[in-house]
Amino acid sequence: MKILIQNGRVIDPATGRDELADVAIAAGRIIAIGQVAPEFQPNRIIDASGCVVVPGLVDLSVRLREPGQEHAGMLESEMAAAVAGGVTSLVCPPDTDPVLDEPGLVDMLKFRAEKLHLARVFPLGALTRGLKGEVLTEMAELTESGCIGFGQAEVPIVNVQVLQRALQYAATFGYTVWLRPQDFWLGKGVAASGPLATRLGLSGIPAAAETIALHTLFELMRAVQGKPAGSTGARVHLCRISSAGGLALVRQAKAEGLPVTCDVSVHNLHLTDVDIGFYDSRLRLQPPVRQQRDRDALRAGLADGTIDALVSDHNPVDSDAKILPFAEAEPGATAVELLLGLACKWAQQDGRSLMQALTVLTSGPQAVLGTSLGTLQASVGRLAVGGVADLCVFDPDQGWTVQRSALRSQGKHTPFEGHEMPVSVRATLVGGQLAHLAPGTVLATAA
Repeated sequence: MKILIQNGRVIDPATGRDELADVAIAAGRIIAIGQVAPEFQPNRIIDASGCVVVPGLVDLSVRLREPGQEHAGMLESEMAAAVAGGVTSLVCPPDTDPVLDEPGLVDMLKFRAEKLHLARVFPLGALTRGLKGEVLTEMAELTESGCIGFGQAEVPIVNVQVLQRALQYAATFGYTVWLRPQDFWLGKGVAASGPLATRLGLSGIPAAAETIALHTLFELMRAVQGKPAGSTGARVHLCRISSAGGLALVRQAKAEGLPVTCDVSVHNLHLTDVDIGFYDSRLRLQPPVRQQRDRDALRAGLADGTIDALVSDHNPVDSDAKILPFAEAEPGATAVELLLGLACKWAQQDGRSLMQALTVLTSGPQAVLGTSLGTLQASVGRLAVGGVADLCVFDPDQGWTVQRSALRSQGKHTPFEGHEMPVSVRATLVGGQLAHLAPGTVLATAA
């Protein structure tokens, strides 16, 4: 299939490209950006006039709910939601049922995902067997099956010695450890500690749950290196930083030279605990949304590069588990379709450029994944002649209102219901094939 995307504003944060240009695609790869050879005869033409053409978005936290939790979502529904939001590459945590702690389970997930010809799925393997925090998994075998890193999802490792051994092993073989920093004992609440949680009678999760975990982790990283601060060692990616104090510790660790990256979720970037209102269970999230000072610090950290990527933290939950009293509701929300809109909304509200908004969705997360992408490293999250044709075309001037009926995800619960998204995705291409085409998008057959 040969496709020509005409008259679009092409933006690629990886190279700083921002220009009106055509993009020619053949055999699943980009063959020209800008001047297209006259002899190129496309099968399809996408008129991108007034639209922006960017690399396919990369989302570092998307739960697909399969295997084991198909009542809340399935590969078909959640990957269709991803490409509807312009996401062409996604990382799924290992807390499926059964847990992704054996190569056969990873092989099955990747096979199922590849058959759908939608977004690219990069699974995280479990760091410990069954996520129980006791015995390390066979990381080498899981890597051969396609795991791009190893994590614990929402389950902290209580035994610090096990965590130390995991970091030592990962450092030896060049694996990346993905952890959400939260102390096991302090992290058992349902809302952020503060006046609002107290007034509502909700058990709180203090910011210290995050900062204590970070202190422990950074000390172990320094010990594993066995060298002065600034040397190389176990590479760690911190998932969904939520507090101003936690962000300050990450900034300090990066200044020391520790090999650490981090991301923030769209929920913590836009919402605060006040939004819980009268026990709105759509705000039952992990990590919890915190106070305004935390949100403001996270927005500033995303702008200055301390935070490497913005993630949807997509975690679809079915109605039976969500429409419950706040403390009993299952944490999670649907968000992958909203990722681009919420990134652009942040940029508009804080006076940031469109380039900055796109950086935290493309080249930023691509840098986090790094060499774990293998042969796709030069293509994911960027536009390159000769590279795989994963692209998103969106209209920067056509907004839409978030409504349950408009969501492709099987999970319909989001705290952003009723909010205005400032942009809309018109088309998504994965490997040069149209994975999503919005109604009304001009798609012509070449003469």
